[in-house]
Amino acid sequence: MAGPLSGIKIIEMAGLGPAPFAAMLLSDMGAEIIRIQAKNGTPAIPILNTKFDVLARGRRSMAIDLKKPASVDALLQMLEKADCLLEGFRPGVMERLGLGPEICLKQNPKLVYGRMTGWGQNGPLADRAGHDINYIALSGVLNAIGRKDTPPAIPLNLIGDFGGGQMMAFGIVCAILEAKTSGKGQVVDVAMTDSTALMASMLYGFKAAGMWSNERYANLLDGATHFYDTYECSDGKFMAVGAIEPQFYRQLLEVLDITDDDFKRQNDSTMWEELKERMKAIFLTKPRDTWAEMFEGVDACVSPVLDWDEAIAHPHNQARETFTEIAGVVQPSPTPKFSRSTPDTPTPPSAKDEDTLEILADWGISNEAINQLRDDEAI
Repeated sequence: MAGPLSGIKIIEMAGLGPAPFAAMLLSDMGAEIIRIQAKNGTPAIPILNTKFDVLARGRRSMAIDLKKPASVDALLQMLEKADCLLEGFRPGVMERLGLGPEICLKQNPKLVYGRMTGWGQNGPLADRAGHDINYIALSGVLNAIGRKDTPPAIPLNLIGDFGGGQMMAFGIVCAILEAKTSGKGQVVDVAMTDSTALMASMLYGFKAAGMWSNERYANLLDGATHFYDTYECSDGKFMAVGAIEPQFYRQLLEVLDITDDDFKRQNDSTMWEELKERMKAIFLTKPRDTWAEMFEGVDACVSPVLDWDEAIAHPHNQARETFTEIAGVVQPSPTPKFSRSTPDTPTPPSAKDEDTLEILADWGISNEAINQLRDDEAI
């Protein structure tokens, strides 16, 4: 396998959302990752274990019944060859399986043990269920997103789930690098609440400096200003305007043919609502693609708001190869891009038990042990 993480070996306990996203990121960069799935488990989402389960790309999969002692023994043996174990279960699940950090680190003292949860491994909410929306709500971020007179807007599940998954991948790489120096493994505890709060670091700084309000739709970057918002066009589509700096703002006004002196008061918050209404009326005079053509090549920080299909077809994304097609499924390409250690194109997701026997043999499990797993109906 090619990529900057080539040679890294990771065992992933298959789950939902942030943990498989972290595993996908690491796999995209060349790490060898084995997905461990429950032999008798039923997918929580119907597309799981199909070619559409994009988060499962790039790694082999084995199905095993970890309630059987022989299965736990086999996995512990595999961990001797691993750099990391990654799991995204609620606290205590791995311990009940006999695969908690203490046991696994005893088996492999250099092992990095990644634990991905919503609330973290400790704290009053650690044992509670939750989803992305709950984690970003508790982090202060959800309250800041949306319009003034409506409930907070839902930013899909990109902030908690996938922001947390990125933090997990970062933490694993950090711990693996540290283990190469210290010779010791450790637990990496990533909570989506913590990760969401961290991503809002700049805004917490602004808030402490008195530059940001608790009120939604009242600040520089939350849609309150006329120069940082989205505008509907005559065809019902939208343009995104982000002309914060004076030089970009001047270009914005020039393309919109605005010469009114009121617009020179760009940073006067008492004028924002009035100027926004006037800009709304201007954008409603033309369809989105006409505006996009008018702003093409102009540094005004103005872009068309694209749907999923349009994003895939956009010339810039095509030039960057932002998307790729794997087994007939168009999906985002691995990123970042490297000048030398370029990763391979990811392979399609494997079926749940597609690679079980091959993986066990490759990771040093004896034929006798494999036969015992068969006899126990663990595989």
